[in-house]
Amino acid sequence: MKPPLVWNRRHFNACAAAAAALGLSLAPIVAHANPAAAANAPAAPKLLVLGDSLSAEFGLRRGSGWVALLQQRLASEGRSMQVFNASIGGETTAGGRSRLPALLRTHQPAVVVIALGANDALRGLPLTQTSDNLRAIARESRAAGARVLLLGIDVPPNFGERFRQDFRRLFTDIAQAEQAALMLFMLEGVADRADPTELFQSDGIHPNEAAQPIILEQVWPHLRPLL
Repeated sequence: MKPPLVWNRRHFNACAAAAAALGLSLAPIVAHANPAAAANAPAAPKLLVLGDSLSAEFGLRRGSGWVALLQQRLASEGRSMQVFNASIGGETTAGGRSRLPALLRTHQPAVVVIALGANDALRGLPLTQTSDNLRAIARESRAAGARVLLLGIDVPPNFGERFRQDFRRLFTDIAQAEQAALMLFMLEGVADRADPTELFQSDGIHPNEAAQPIILEQVWPHLRPLL
């Protein structure tokens, strides 16, 4: 039996197919014993995650993905921030850009986490297109008053080392230009393990449930200063 394909920084064999998954929207409900106090209480700040299947709980139990775990962590620390997961399987930066204005109007987030770019790479889309879209997402989010965290992603080596290096640099350039916080590789600690297969689903692309707390632990130091 051949080993599964693995999304790994050192050895990633890309599949031609892009997995489709339903997006997950988390809208926590806060119960108030006193209706009058609830009516007068200031609205909790909101955090918006705009991503693809890596953040949309593809192949996972509902509520077990890293974004759902983030909501739980915020609550455990006594933070009232609400997390809205606007991630959709198969989403590209163009799709995220087109959906962003409505999401900003609806949620008015204090923080926007951008976790897009993987599907652009798998489809071999032009780097200029990916860059323009991510820049626009970061810029529009900041213009709406949100602080921005950009989660970078790696690309398959079979696209060529030049393309790979340029793709990595893209996230750094955007973060600097748009004054966004940056995590250079969102699957750090998951895809670069000695045996990366243990933290991936059978498709070798999507992290499994055991990987989700690790992803959150890696993202958290970059996100916490923005809260």
